[in-house]
Amino acid sequence: MAVFKDDERALTAARSKINEEFRKNKQESSEENIIEMIKMGSDVEAVLRTGVLQMEHVGDKKLLLRPREDLLLENVPFCDQPRKKS
Repeated sequence: MAVFKDDERALTAARSKINEEFRKNKQESSEENIIEMIKMGSDVEAVLRTGVLQMEHVGDKKLLLRPREDLLLENVPFCDQPRKKS
């Protein structure tokens, strides 16, 4: 997943949580509940893709921001809707 690129600790934690949720709900047979759980997974993915920025500690009290290309928007003054950079 691009959100956790090169962050093995975060990838491992995410995989572990996903696997835990699948195991916990593997006996679920209600179509309505399954659809709701799939929607929840999609919603979580959307939040991760649009609201999580990756940073790295590069020194004492210093962080390096690693924005993904899809999060970069053109910042136009007085524009209600930012436009994607081309």
